[in-house]
Amino acid sequence: MKRNVLIIGAGGVARVVAHKCAQHNDVLGDLHIASRTLPKCEAIIASVREKDAMKVPGTFEPHAVDAMDRQAVADLIAGTGARIVINVGAPFVNMSVLDACIATGAAYIDTAIHEDPAKICETPPWYANYEWKKRAACEEAGVTAILGVGFDPGVVNAYARLAEDQYLDTIESIDIVDINAGSHGRYFATNFDPEINFREFTGTVYSWQKGTWQENAMFEVGREWDLPVVGKQKAYLSGHDEVHSLAARYPDADVRFWMGFGDHYINVFTVLKNLGLLSEKPVRTAEGLEVVPLKVVKAVLPDPASLAPGYTGKTCIGDLVKGTRDGKPAEVFIYNVADHKEAYEEVGSQGISYTAGVPPVAAAILIANGAWDVKKMVNVEDLDPKPFISLLTRIGLPTRVKDAEGDRAVDFG
Repeated sequence: MKRNVLIIGAGGVARVVAHKCAQHNDVLGDLHIASRTLPKCEAIIASVREKDAMKVPGTFEPHAVDAMDRQAVADLIAGTGARIVINVGAPFVNMSVLDACIATGAAYIDTAIHEDPAKICETPPWYANYEWKKRAACEEAGVTAILGVGFDPGVVNAYARLAEDQYLDTIESIDIVDINAGSHGRYFATNFDPEINFREFTGTVYSWQKGTWQENAMFEVGREWDLPVVGKQKAYLSGHDEVHSLAARYPDADVRFWMGFGDHYINVFTVLKNLGLLSEKPVRTAEGLEVVPLKVVKAVLPDPASLAPGYTGKTCIGDLVKGTRDGKPAEVFIYNVADHKEAYEEVGSQGISYTAGVPPVAAAILIANGAWDVKKMVNVEDLDPKPFISLLTRIGLPTRVKDAEGDRAVDFG
């Protein structure tokens, strides 16, 4: 059943979402994209037309909206007839867009946890501070809301559930590893919104270990990982969205998130932080201008979307899950490898945006066909992972598994 889709946001991930929705508009129906800046939406639609990405002839319209304005978003949903909203705007707009979906009955999808612009890091579990407070409202309204369905969070949550369902009898630890072994050729740049990127790494690193929240500083704990395709890479214990929902499902397991960083990134990041340039607090210049240092840094760094044309190399993101099988210790690594160049050739984006943008479209398709239209709020690990993983394989993000039986592709038909 065609549902009609409204995409909120017009950044690099939104571009991927737009192209993938267009490739499946026979299922998803009329398409709309909205952000504060109408020309960005128009440019994304133009890129879809240039690639001749629409599977069947259909509507794809741009709109201007302040996504922080709940009523404006609700009016736009009603005006477009959208029954599925894919929110890939800044995480600051999650709650207003979610409220608009509850008010209109549209399904809601996002790829990251809500953030308060005035706060860098909140107490865990993060979802309980905002989204989970709307669980009852979603269920009462019969609204499907799927939280955090990018790659991480998102696909990695499905990998944890797959390990539970398919490969292990008990789970003792879940280590999510995110390695970008690609190169964009710039002196310094972030792969997604610099403001969100830096906010993510300036707060406390929370992990769930031994049944409690463990606190560390960023770059305090690191280790080398030897992964398929990308080889040996250094990654650091980092705070991340999926830890906060997976800890609720697997309270007896250790849940950690590791992200790869090169020495150059760490050095530049450290200098910026020590100088106070990553602060979200306003300061006043000698000329009397009030500026937010973090927003100034964002303004001078390359737009992440501009990195795509020259990006080379691959990413490897996956879950190393340890536990028992048939009463014996066992482990499984479930993962995806994505290629930056291939992503650019298909949709004009780099691999980081690609891995984040394909999963919410898969979720939209599963809502449209009823498989994931659950009429309540869920995180990805609450859902059957098999149709999701199978669909991802067919639309651009294949899954592999490595365990005692070898390294092989995963698909459920």
